[in-house]
Amino acid sequence: MSAASTVAVIGAGPAGLAAARWLLAQGLEPVLLEASDGVGGQWRATNPLSGVWSDMRTNTSRVVTGFSDLDYPPGTAMFPHNREVLAYLEAYAARFGLDRRLRAGCAVERLERAPGGWRLQWREADGVSGAESFARVVVASGRYNHPAVPQIDGLNNFAGSGGVVHTFDYSDPAAYRGRRVLVAGGAISALEVASDIALAGASSLAVACRRQRYVMPKMASGVPADSRFSRYGAVAAETLPADEIARRLKAWILKAAANPARHGAAAPADDVREAGVALSQDFLPLLAEGRITTRPWLQRVSGTTVTFTDGAAEDFDAIVLGSGFHLRIPFLGEDIRRALDLDDQHIDLADFTFHPELEGLAFVGMIPQTGPYFPVLELQARYLAYAWSGACAPPSREAMAAGVEAYRAARSGPLIHPMHAVALRFARLAGVEPDPRAWPGLERALLFGPLTAMSFRLQGPDALPDAAETIARDGVAHRTADGPAFTARERALLREIAEASADPRVQAWGGLA
Repeated sequence: MSAASTVAVIGAGPAGLAAARWLLAQGLEPVLLEASDGVGGQWRATNPLSGVWSDMRTNTSRVVTGFSDLDYPPGTAMFPHNREVLAYLEAYAARFGLDRRLRAGCAVERLERAPGGWRLQWREADGVSGAESFARVVVASGRYNHPAVPQIDGLNNFAGSGGVVHTFDYSDPAAYRGRRVLVAGGAISALEVASDIALAGASSLAVACRRQRYVMPKMASGVPADSRFSRYGAVAAETLPADEIARRLKAWILKAAANPARHGAAAPADDVREAGVALSQDFLPLLAEGRITTRPWLQRVSGTTVTFTDGAAEDFDAIVLGSGFHLRIPFLGEDIRRALDLDDQHIDLADFTFHPELEGLAFVGMIPQTGPYFPVLELQARYLAYAWSGACAPPSREAMAAGVEAYRAARSGPLIHPMHAVALRFARLAGVEPDPRAWPGLERALLFGPLTAMSFRLQGPDALPDAAETIARDGVAHRTADGPAFTARERALLREIAEASADPRVQAWGGLA
């Protein structure tokens, strides 16, 4: 392989594998540098940077927890076990020969500029150091692998027999059987771990959070909740007033799961944007049964006693922190960090991928988002590979600078981006957003069905001959059981955004209604 075409990909999790697969397809020569003993990233339990626990299942459904080139084996559950996801990623790596391009046990310690590109230094599992220069490098080392620990007076001296652990290091609910457990946090990981421990027989389980979120179940009326991340939803958010989008989301949540206050929690803020949204299948029923209770946030800890912000105090044997993550990319050289203005949460990139001062360096999978990651990772990898190979127009320096400025201007706003908005952005950049009018019989699946990676293999580079059949199958199974015809409600929604949009492509959707 020529030095000019060789690309170092740091990380062999889903982001790194997707990047390597699509770079290879575009004639580049990826080399995967992975600190752990194999592919999988977070999904590989032996990886020191893995946060999966023993019986963890996905919180996104099967068809959006995969790439377009490979299905899960027949019989896989709607929400696969973490070992099934690892097996899937290993099969994906083998399918494209990525396992033969893997340098396992190769921990990158330094990335810095070099003449004509970038120099990497690493340490191998046996302690041997190495270094090599590459014309191009992709950083795909993961965003969620450095636990954030909240500043709570006395937390470091908690005296409970079960200690303090972050959900990232949580492994076995049996360790908490018969114990009084406090879970601190109100997002997905906190609620899933709290449910896991409560079901395993904790003596008591309390969840403390700064604010009560609305909670969506993973399944509602037999349909996975991630069906809400549709192309229609993304375009509606671009078109309709934000207040209206928030009102509709709240209405759907209340229909699917009711207000958390009905189950025994504090009432969340009326505005769903202020309250936030979490996902858990079991949390609300366990709350209603009294097997989980809720508390306000922690004020201080003394011995085994936790005092909450409402002044109430309670004794616990263990504390589990579901308090999120800090963004950490420790191997970046100082000048790269300055260019990116990297901090605990933010990284200045155009379209989450490029920076005008860092030619030949790209990032994949550093997006703070809600919703399924796999389709977004594939679309971002395709955009990157097409841009570097010339299959699509690469962003100009001016466009990248404008993208960075747009990101900086939005730093004070919401950090989390909805999956469907990010997926649509990458699909447009890569030139693979399908026109539903060109696919009779698929219009409903393309607009209201799940945003699978396959739904962007209909046209443009790398179209697949069986894409239409797969999209139709997934659309029916995932979204509805009554066929491809729009419902009256869906027709009204299409007419509404067609009339409100200034985009001719969206205006044309009115003809579908």
